[in-house]
This record gives sequence, C-alpha cells and structure tokens, in this order.
Amino acid sequence: MPSVDHVTVTAALTAALAGVAIAAACGLRAFLPLLALGLASRFGLVHLAQPAGWLASDVALASLAIAAVLEMLGDKLPVVDHALDAVGTFVRPAAAAVAGWSTFGTVHPALAFVAALVLGTGALGVHALKAKARLGSTALTLGHANPAISVGEDVAAAGISAAAIFVPVVAALLVLALIAWALSRRQPRR
Repeated sequence: MPSVDHVTVTAALTAALAGVAIAAACGLRAFLPLLALGLASRFGLVHLAQPAGWLASDVALASLAIAAVLEMLGDKLPVVDHALDAVGTFVRPAAAAVAGWSTFGTVHPALAFVAALVLGTGALGVHALKAKARLGSTALTLGHANPAISVGEDVAAAGISAAAIFVPVVAALLVLALIAWALSRRQPRR
C-alpha cells in the first residue's frame, strides 16, 4: 500500500499534468476545458488547489456550461467567429492561467503562479495559430469552411480536455509533441 506522501505527490503531479493539457485546450475554447476541469474536480477525478474549489461549485459549472455552449455556437457563424477570436485573445490565456493556477497550486503556490503565466502564454500561442488558420480559411473559402473547422476545434478541445482528466500523462505528452511540431514548422526551410 502506498504511503500518504506518495499518494499526495501522485495526485499533485496528476493534477499538474492535467493542467498543462487543459491550458492548451483553452487556446481553442476558453470555457469548455474549464467546465471539464470543474466537473472533474466535482467528481473527484482531479484535485485542485483549495482556493480553486469554486470551479466545482454549482454556479461556476452552470455558468461555464452556458458560456461553453454560447462560445461553440457563436463560433459557427462567420463574422461572429472573428469577434470571438478577438475577445479570445484576452479570455483564452486568462482561462489557461486559471487552469494552471488551479492545478499547479496543489504542488506549491509559487509554482502555481509561474504555471499560470507560462500556460496562459502558451494558450495565447495556440489561440494565435488557430486565429491565423481561421483568417486563412476565411480568405480561401469566403468563410464557408469556418463552421466545419470550428467543429474540429470543438472536438479537439473536448478530446484534449477528456484526455487531460482520464490520462493526464498521455495528454501532457501529446501537447508537448504538438508544441514541438508547431515549433519545427516555424523554422526556416533550407
């Protein structure tokens, strides 16, 4: 039987890895990953830092569910999707910072602050790539492909969020692999 310290360390590490993946998913959708994190906390699947317990409250879960549905529906409408991307430039990194702070706070409060900054910045990068792709899609298809792309983003955000909760190590490794791939694509070709 593992010691209490081992169980505590394992739970904290699992929550931190989940936070990395949830924060990445926040770059695609601001509210769906936080809703998943709140539900996972409510059902004891992820342990959040004590001050972040509000994410599992009835009010927070209802608010996040409504916001997630509105965000996903609005993103299917050309023009509205670009407005959401503009607002998302601020909201998505903030959502990722909340996820990082909530999950890394179980490890150490100072680490939670650093994780919030790093993961918020990372979500901004994911959001910027998504917004750039969306602008390209709008230019090439006059916005006709945007709803289909939006559905793909919904599926990706939901999939990453679910993986973050149920297999956080795999989800974090997948996120790191995607970051490495994206960075390799930015290198000038010789």
